Amino acid sequence: MTNRGIVAAGAALVGGVPVAAWGLMGQQNYAGLPASELDYAFQPWDIGDGVAAVAGGLGLVLAVAGAVVLVRGSLRGAMDQRWWGVLGPLVALGLMAGVGWRILTAGGIGANIGAGLLIIFGTPIAAGLLLWSLAWAFWLVTQGRGHEGGGELGGFASRGV
Repeated sequence: MTNRGIVAAGAALVGGVPVAAWGLMGQQNYAGLPASELDYAFQPWDIGDGVAAVAGGLGLVLAVAGAVVLVRGSLRGAMDQRWWGVLGPLVALGLMAGVGWRILTAGGIGANIGAGLLIIFGTPIAAGLLLWSLAWAFWLVTQGRGHEGGGELGGFASRGV
């Protein structure tokens, strides 16, 4: 498997998860009133439930296909397994984004407490996941495979020690 195939599979996984979560979860409006009488923290997109479900299904297929390719590549040695430390937090972030958007756009009566809690607690968690992934990816790119000079010491290159 080429590096382009691995990168494309990673993009499919990371990009498919938020679309799948958003589309398959559906709009979370209060059931007792019509949508025109509900209060929204953020106005939902004007996309029908059927279109959202189809987009969610396609996102799920894309994410599963990307995951299958990555797992096979990882097991066969075509992908360095340390990259799962980048992909895992990005997948969790995508899941948070898809579900979070449905929480932020849920119609209700009065204040949307879930939206407030999501903004207060979800934002730092999302920022932490993103920073972790960026830092881990930067470390992997700059350190390479960790075999330049010296032997390995506990999984890290000893650099001649």
